[in-house]
Amino acid sequence: MAKATSAAKTATPKGSKKNKKLTLMIIPFVILVFLFSYFPLHGWIYAFYDYKPPLPLSKCEFVGLQWFKMLFGNKTQVAQMIQVMKNTFAMSLLGIATSMLPLFFAILLNEIKCKWFKTMVQTLTTLPNFISWVMVYSVAFCLFSNTGMVNTLLQNLGWISEPIKFLDSDSHTWLTMLLWNTWKGLGWGAIMYLASITGIDQEQYEAARVDGANRFQLMRHITFPALLPTYFVMLMLSVANFLNNGMDQYFVFQNSFNKAHIQVLDLYVYNIGMTGSSLSLATAISMLKSVVSVVLLFVVNFVSRKTRGESII
Repeated sequence: MAKATSAAKTATPKGSKKNKKLTLMIIPFVILVFLFSYFPLHGWIYAFYDYKPPLPLSKCEFVGLQWFKMLFGNKTQVAQMIQVMKNTFAMSLLGIATSMLPLFFAILLNEIKCKWFKTMVQTLTTLPNFISWVMVYSVAFCLFSNTGMVNTLLQNLGWISEPIKFLDSDSHTWLTMLLWNTWKGLGWGAIMYLASITGIDQEQYEAARVDGANRFQLMRHITFPALLPTYFVMLMLSVANFLNNGMDQYFVFQNSFNKAHIQVLDLYVYNIGMTGSSLSLATAISMLKSVVSVVLLFVVNFVSRKTRGESII
């Protein structure tokens, strides 16, 4: 008993020292989160002023909730917002509908037994994630512009007489953006599921093989159910970020032909603030979007706790 007590006393300082080291290691990341996620929130104050750059905020007129009222009081503004929200909801719903593709891709990739071929496929599908959307559009322009490789090849084969407007068209804009986004993020999205697969108890596979299960049955009854918890966490985060489609992809692909259906909420805020020179209105819209996103996060977390007994907060 005395030995156990003395051992506990000697272990306590080591444990506290380790905790202090871990705390010191976390501090730089906490500072970065504060600087890039919380400190910029002081800019919300611009939503309550009629800000006109480059004047300082102290010389601008305080207008209170004028910009928020304009969002719902101006018919033209309301019509624009409705179309923008349609685009945002459509792209988010399509993203959620195809959110299982990385999971299935990870399962199929895990079944490749040839190591060099598996490595090559994983590398080729992951690399697009590290290519900027500007470079992606450059590739798209070289392939699908009026003078691009695809149109040139089709014309040389005599299949078409005039170039097909792949980029300068408003038809199937949502589907096109989904395909480009899937191509860019499929391999990267599968990495987390591949990591989860390595944590599955191998004894389950051995027991199933002894019972006569084939590879497809192993995938269906062991691998897939084991990945569902990870998928549900990713799904909850996707729903919480329902209004956050990002801007880069839509900014580089937008033009005067497809602007009506490609302009999601993030791009709309940018266009109003930078092109429309109305930073206060753009700030008001962005502020409302952030509030709605936080509410969605808590709603999804509450539903998850009630239905699955697990939550992310």
